[in-house]
Amino acid sequence: MSVSPARQGVSPTTRAEVREEAKRKHRAVLQALTGLLLGMFVSMLANTVVSTSLPVIISDLDGDQAAFTWVVTATLLATAVSTPVWGKLADLLNRKVLIQLALIIFIVASAAAGFAHNTDWLIAMRVIQGIGAGGLGALTQIVMADIISPRERGRYMGLFGAVMALSTVGGPLIGGVITDTVNWRWNFYVAVPLAAVALFMIQKTLHLPPLKKRTVQIDYAGIVLLSASVSCLLIWVSLVGSDFGWASAATAWMVGGSLLGLAAFVFVELKAPEPLIPLTLFRNRTFTFSVIGSLSVGVAMFGTTVFLSQYMQLARGASATMSGLMTIPMMAGLLIISTLVGRWITKSGKWKAYVVIGSVLLTVGLVLMGTIEYDTAFWLVSLYMFLLGAGVGMVMQNLVLVVQNDVPTRDLGVASSSINFFRTIGGTVGVSALGAVLATQVTDRLAEKQGELLAAITALGAEGQDAAASLASGTIPNVNSLPESVRLIVESVYGSSVAHIFLVAAPLGLLTLLAVLFLPNLPLGSMTRHEKMQAEESAAAPAGGAETVAAVSEEAAGQSPEVPSGRDVPSGKDNG
Repeated sequence: MSVSPARQGVSPTTRAEVREEAKRKHRAVLQALTGLLLGMFVSMLANTVVSTSLPVIISDLDGDQAAFTWVVTATLLATAVSTPVWGKLADLLNRKVLIQLALIIFIVASAAAGFAHNTDWLIAMRVIQGIGAGGLGALTQIVMADIISPRERGRYMGLFGAVMALSTVGGPLIGGVITDTVNWRWNFYVAVPLAAVALFMIQKTLHLPPLKKRTVQIDYAGIVLLSASVSCLLIWVSLVGSDFGWASAATAWMVGGSLLGLAAFVFVELKAPEPLIPLTLFRNRTFTFSVIGSLSVGVAMFGTTVFLSQYMQLARGASATMSGLMTIPMMAGLLIISTLVGRWITKSGKWKAYVVIGSVLLTVGLVLMGTIEYDTAFWLVSLYMFLLGAGVGMVMQNLVLVVQNDVPTRDLGVASSSINFFRTIGGTVGVSALGAVLATQVTDRLAEKQGELLAAITALGAEGQDAAASLASGTIPNVNSLPESVRLIVESVYGSSVAHIFLVAAPLGLLTLLAVLFLPNLPLGSMTRHEKMQAEESAAAPAGGAETVAAVSEEAAGQSPEVPSGRDVPSGKDNG
């Protein structure tokens, strides 16, 4: 038997008003996200457009495997070091200006990288790119928390998924076509006109609620100590075993200096009035286990996928354009599944089961990718990539979501950026360490096949001498220019070597699973950051009555109120 609205205690007029209010808030959020989404698209395009071209770029600049690794590592290193700085600044200063500044830094450095005539200049520009990328990654998450509640966040993940799909899939394809038909340098210039539009749109459409005024005290000592310590440690990870030994004076100085610097950083943070990373956050179980999960998922995401272009081009002989097409299954898994899961989380309010399943898929995907060879059926490689991408997509963004849901609003910016920071640290260590493992594996496997190579080169005569000179140079070879008999040997070496690094990374998938299993299964809140701050202030005020306290208690329990609060993204003067 149906029950009339009047019997339910809600009049038809009130229901219509509720629907209209919800639609109005939805339109306001979409308007606020327009410039932000375009800025995110530009930054991602500028990064992904060169991903499939890196083997060609490094070969053209006479770089070796170490240079290839450092071109990626330099960006990740700068992103990691700058991310908590941007996050802390977002808790203190105008977030809109900060995100525009980050976009300008990123795009100027990207354009400057197009003028590179050696790998040193390219790596230097990638460092500056990383500084901008750290801001864009952290600030996007923080701004989302400003205007969208944790419970409603999944509703809008489809938009972010579409932008990610367009940039992560379209970027490598555009980059491949530009590299194959024009010149790889234009990969670095392509996003500049779009960046100008993005800056205008952010200025026009993004209006953020102001933060509560507080004294701005920047933790300069913390910034210097963290940057120096982490940089020194990550540089050591990338150079040990090749430039110097594990048990050497250089190792002692670099590791000892890093540990001493980190100890000093902890001491400074305990005393600083506005610490760069408030160590009290680690008392929060959600934050602590999310940090552990982010470290390991960072290795899986950055430390393995960055070498997929090498697998496609050096183990399967694909062109830059084709290698972009061939990595679509992983991106499809990440984007499709993350979008669907976001909607399911908004609908049900439950998140933990999805994160646990994602951790399982991540581990299984890494193990399966560890079985591939240069001649493995591509449909099978595609299935493995899809599973790996689905696992990353279900875990990565949801770890930020659950942290934003549980930490105090005062520290939301620094907590969000800290998760990104530790994920990027994991990725940077992963790229450096796995890059060193890959270089060692390639060298060892080529040595094992020395007899086959000599036989193939000898049989080719003069043509074989050119191939031998190319392999002996130590630079990344252009496999398509090698004679077929030599090419097959090189492809088999790179195929098995890349598979080996996935197996090395697989145990970290288990670490992610353990971390998310220990996460407290808290319900998702229904207030934006601004609304929650107002509710907390009202509850703390002496005049706050039982009704306000009850409303805050309802939010803490993750219950969504029947009628929208009426608070919206202000369209007036932006003080945020």
